Amino acid sequence: MPSKLPTEILAALTISPTTTPPPDAAKASKPDGPKRSDPFQFGSRFLEEGDDPMAFNAWDHVDVDDEYMQFAYSQLEKQREKPVTEFDKQRFMSNPAKWWDAFYKNNQENFFKDRKWLAQEFPILASLTSSTSAPARIVELGCGAGNTMFPILSQNQNPEFHIHGCDYSAQAISIVKSQPLYLKHNLKGTVAASVYDLSEPNTLPEGIEEGSVDAVLMVFVFSALAPEQWGPAVDNVKRMLKPGGKVLLRDYGRHDLAQVRFKSARYLEENFYVRGDGTRVYFFEEEELERIFTGKEKVEKGPDAERDGSENSKGEDSSQKEEETPESGSLVVKHMAMDKRMLVNRKRQIKMYRRWVQAVFEKTP
Repeated sequence: MPSKLPTEILAALTISPTTTPPPDAAKASKPDGPKRSDPFQFGSRFLEEGDDPMAFNAWDHVDVDDEYMQFAYSQLEKQREKPVTEFDKQRFMSNPAKWWDAFYKNNQENFFKDRKWLAQEFPILASLTSSTSAPARIVELGCGAGNTMFPILSQNQNPEFHIHGCDYSAQAISIVKSQPLYLKHNLKGTVAASVYDLSEPNTLPEGIEEGSVDAVLMVFVFSALAPEQWGPAVDNVKRMLKPGGKVLLRDYGRHDLAQVRFKSARYLEENFYVRGDGTRVYFFEEEELERIFTGKEKVEKGPDAERDGSENSKGEDSSQKEEETPESGSLVVKHMAMDKRMLVNRKRQIKMYRRWVQAVFEKTP
């Protein structure tokens, strides 16, 4: 978070005592009680009516207020009015690996923080790396400088565990391969890394066979792809997974502060932006991600169908369509949630809303 925010953003983020009370079942764990596990362990510091927002630097499960949403909508409209020029759009869209190579060249491994929280958010990681686990293989897509891979390797107790890190930045893979922990575990056959473009149709990472992977990690990587690349990327993920294999995803949520703060000449397409360093980012809604990964629209029976008995084009009641058995080898949602946090700068008396979407998908037999 930069040291200064524009005046108009500061005004929209001014602390307000108005809050939405959380579910009753969660109240007992406030403010520093044990983490929840339904379905993700996002935290248990709930901001309730009468609480002082300035008491802590962060609060969990906080919905944005009306004032913030009005401000967000006005900011998005300003972004649409001043998009990236066609010339610059072509530059940023034609060779994204170029911009990520520059990013990792400018930000070496010490710039990044290890994601030690992942095992807590995705318990399957602890299971796959336990001493009693069966042989297990993980692929991390968008491994960057290794800040997910290396914490997983450090905690691993499974003698037959392997993790393969992929990134379409050759510079990132070079950083990973230079690390002592990588060199140590690579000799043991526990870790490998390779350059890989997830969006290239009908491809798999080097050394990864079809249907061989227990879990695919996608942490802030899917948002770097352009919308037209989503389909091929999901197909590649499905190909590498075993039946019953999991996709573990965490990414940017719609109306996150990072989206609202974008200024002019950063808007590429709706909810899709280019940062100052040339890297791209998309901001997702939960239902949108579900549709992208499962390939299915949510069908709800509307009032007209209730009144006149309307059916879909196949002569089926649309309310039954959602309950159809998924196709073999497709992805189904096991968990999906939005991590909603309010960060507080107590010195400057401002609030900052962060939103990250988190999901677990499973490949059907």
